[in-house]
Amino acid sequence: MTISESKARLVAGNDRFVSDSLEGKLVSSSRRTELTAGQQPHTIVLSCADSRVVPELAFDSGLGELFVVRVAGNIANSSSIGSIEYAVAHCGSKLIVVLGHQSCGAVTAAVNGGDNGYNINHLLSHITPAISASGDGASIADVVKKNAEMTVAELTSRSKIIGDAVAKGDVEVVPAYYNLDTGKVDFL
Repeated sequence: MTISESKARLVAGNDRFVSDSLEGKLVSSSRRTELTAGQQPHTIVLSCADSRVVPELAFDSGLGELFVVRVAGNIANSSSIGSIEYAVAHCGSKLIVVLGHQSCGAVTAAVNGGDNGYNINHLLSHITPAISASGDGASIADVVKKNAEMTVAELTSRSKIIGDAVAKGDVEVVPAYYNLDTGKVDFL
C-alpha cells in the first residue's frame, strides 16, 4: 500500500466512524489466523494513552492494519521512538501519524505546571517545548497541535531509521488532531 493509499484509507475510515457506520472488517477468526504468519500494518499511529482516543476505532481499522504506540501526550521518548523504528524497519509501514487530541490531560498538566512527581514531570518535560513555541495565552488545543507538529520533527531528527526512510520518500510522518466531541480527525 502506498503512502497516499494509506492516508485515503484512514480518511475513509474516520468518515465512517464520524457517521456511525463502522464496517468492522478484518476482525474475524480467519483474520487472526492470517496474522499469525506476521504483520504488515500500513500505518503507525503515535497516540495519547487517553482512554477516549482509540485509533483502531477512529479509523475503522481491523486487526493488523495499524501499529499503535500509546503514551500520554503522544510524546517521542526513547521507547516510543524505538517502537516506531521497529515498525518502519521490520513491518514495512509507510505512514506515521502523530495523533494529538482535544482536552489532552497530559498537555493540560504540562501547561498548568507544578510538581507531579518524578515520572510524570519527566513525561511532561517532553511537552514543554510545544508550550514555549505556542506562545503566551495559547489554548490547550493550540498546544496539543503544536506538540503533534513538533513530535513529527523530533521523530525524523532523533531517529536515523525514521529520518532516512523519510528522506528516501519511503515513509511520511504527519501530525493530526482528534476531536473528542465529533470523532473527526483533522490532519494538520
